Amino acid sequence: MLSGLTIEQSANDKSLWEFTALESGGKRLLVALACDCRRGLPVCVSAVILGILLCVLVRPAPASQPVAKNVLVLHNWSSLPQSWTLMESTVRARIPGQINFYVASIENPRFDEEVYRESMAETLHRGYGAVKFDVVVAATYPVLQFARQYREKMFSGVPIVFTDVTHQEGQTMWSDVTGVISPLGMRETIDLALRLHPDTNTVAIITGLTEWDKRWLAVAHSELLRHQDRVREIDLIGPADLKTLERIAQLPVNTVVLFQLRPDDFTHPAVDPIEILAAVGDLRPTYSAWPGLALDRGGVGGVYRDLWKDAVLNGEVVAKVLSGVPPQSIPIVRDYDLQTRVDSRALQRWHVPQSALPQGTVVEHRQLSFWERHRKYILLAIALVVAQTLLIRRARKRRAEAVLRESEKCFRVMADTTPSLVWMCDSRGKITYLNDRSLAFTGSDPGAGYGDTWTDYIHPADLENVKETVSKALETRLPFSKGYRLRRSDGVYRWMFDVASPRVNGDGSFGGFIGSAIDTTDQKLAQQALERVSGQLIEAQEKERSRIARDLHDDICQRLALLSMELEQAHRVSSKSPGMGLEEIRKHCAEIANDVQSLSHQLHSSKLDYLGIVAAIRGFCKEFSKQCDVDIEFLEKDTPTNLSKEASLCLFRVAQEALHNAVKHSGVRRFTVTITGTEDAVELVVSDMGEGFDVETAKEDRGLGMLSMQERIHLVHGSFVVDSKPGQGTKVIATVPLVVEDEWTLEDENTEEAPSMTGMA
Repeated sequence: MLSGLTIEQSANDKSLWEFTALESGGKRLLVALACDCRRGLPVCVSAVILGILLCVLVRPAPASQPVAKNVLVLHNWSSLPQSWTLMESTVRARIPGQINFYVASIENPRFDEEVYRESMAETLHRGYGAVKFDVVVAATYPVLQFARQYREKMFSGVPIVFTDVTHQEGQTMWSDVTGVISPLGMRETIDLALRLHPDTNTVAIITGLTEWDKRWLAVAHSELLRHQDRVREIDLIGPADLKTLERIAQLPVNTVVLFQLRPDDFTHPAVDPIEILAAVGDLRPTYSAWPGLALDRGGVGGVYRDLWKDAVLNGEVVAKVLSGVPPQSIPIVRDYDLQTRVDSRALQRWHVPQSALPQGTVVEHRQLSFWERHRKYILLAIALVVAQTLLIRRARKRRAEAVLRESEKCFRVMADTTPSLVWMCDSRGKITYLNDRSLAFTGSDPGAGYGDTWTDYIHPADLENVKETVSKALETRLPFSKGYRLRRSDGVYRWMFDVASPRVNGDGSFGGFIGSAIDTTDQKLAQQALERVSGQLIEAQEKERSRIARDLHDDICQRLALLSMELEQAHRVSSKSPGMGLEEIRKHCAEIANDVQSLSHQLHSSKLDYLGIVAAIRGFCKEFSKQCDVDIEFLEKDTPTNLSKEASLCLFRVAQEALHNAVKHSGVRRFTVTITGTEDAVELVVSDMGEGFDVETAKEDRGLGMLSMQERIHLVHGSFVVDSKPGQGTKVIATVPLVVEDEWTLEDENTEEAPSMTGMA
């Protein structure tokens, strides 16, 4: 059953009727009738049907039926803007029940006269005296002043909500009203004009004689004072007439026009202000703080508030008042958002590039681009190309998959037949592939070595080093190599040398590593055997040198000394016999004895055996400097006395060989020999500031002197470095450890920790 029925004529469309029911069933029925009426059914038929339904269904409305809300809108515009409908819909969406909107325009040239305002207040009171208003909406600041001044006369006690009031006008506001204060954009519009036309030296303001014109002319004056050092101001004040057009034609070339002359529908001026605006727009760049006085009128544009946003904000405030909230309890809404809007046609006329516009500018009447004009055809062509591309890609993908399968098959065949142990891991280091030889090496278990189980086959002494190398490689994603011991299926550990390179997935991402390992145990054993033979040869050489040195020192030297003494004695006896030359023979024998003794010391220094490495090298430096007539500076610091015989002999031979080479090739006569001891090693440095040489070239030539020094240092597990560059001298650095670890052999590979070979490539 229907609980009530309201029939109201719409204020916007007087030819239609609105029917509103309070129950859903009846609402659906009556709305359908209204739609039929709008389709053109005869009014009499509709009236008969409506009368029958009213007689049958309608009953008196209960006393609790909501009372309709009444809203009066006062404005001084020529017509309501389109955004006003959004304000009404916002109110209706928030307030249930019926809401009646009444609109009254009080625009008149005499509005500034108090007599006219009093007459208008009386007219509104008589015209709406029978309507009880719940809220009055005052649009623009002059209307707000009028409504508040004559509220008691027109509609006593009715709340007032204002809109379209600028920040300049809203600086002083009353406590019993509320509403929305919006920005004007006068300052921003002037700044925009000067930004888009940097050569401007004059700003012309075109305005009228009304109070509205005078008020905004003062605002424009205050804003232009900020640019008084850059531009001058010309005011064209007066009604729209032919004189105004003549004055506009006489404006300077670099002039920007600020247009504030509003159309007047009451005074009927001789020339329409819109015609003046069009003429100005053709002559000079024209801007306005009001969109209706620039856009679509020949002007460039300006900076404006968002009318649709203000309509929503105003509707929300009206809805709060209608819900019973007093105006003084509702804070005034202050909107600060502005939007730059320009006409692309005017931009082209004045050669303003769109790149000069501020970010977020709305460009109206923009010429459609090629894409916008032919978008449908382009999209169709793109769709055809995409479809064809997909078909081609699908065919290529199938061929690529076939090639990939063949490639994988070839890879597996090659990997399974290679003598190396081939493996692959993912980006986390987990083994994902092992070739047949790897599986045969570790055992018959098909899952052995996969995932993280590969660590079970690494020698415990090498495991941490290998894991650290792999972890670092996974971080850097660079190639690496490592040496380690790997347990074979029979439990024997074999030395492996592993080389790995990064691999990438199809999308270019890091996929892990692929590597191959070869068994180097036999090579290591052969290398150790060669080192032992080399050591034995050097040891035999040293023994032979020692024997020859002893023979020279104990036999030949003694005999030469005895011969020298006998010759001296014979010389004394026969000194009176001239011409014998025995003294010269004695001197020659003494020189031979000294040379033989020196040769003996070079072959084997007795000081090295009895006084140690420091005394031996110091003595050799003195003897060698006298023999070769060179200057050798010897320096020593903290050299230990417990250096092994092998290490001492090694350093002594290096000092000998280095000095011989320096005297022979350096081209200088001054050298420095330094021996220094640390906690765990002894370092020998032989240096000069001579010609120097290229070390890499010398290594390729493989001179016996450098090779001999390097081999001797290697036998005592030391390090040997030659630092030299052409023209920058030479420095030979030999370092031997104080304690030498026992060398690894195949017999103790399962018990001893071998020296690590792990390293980054």
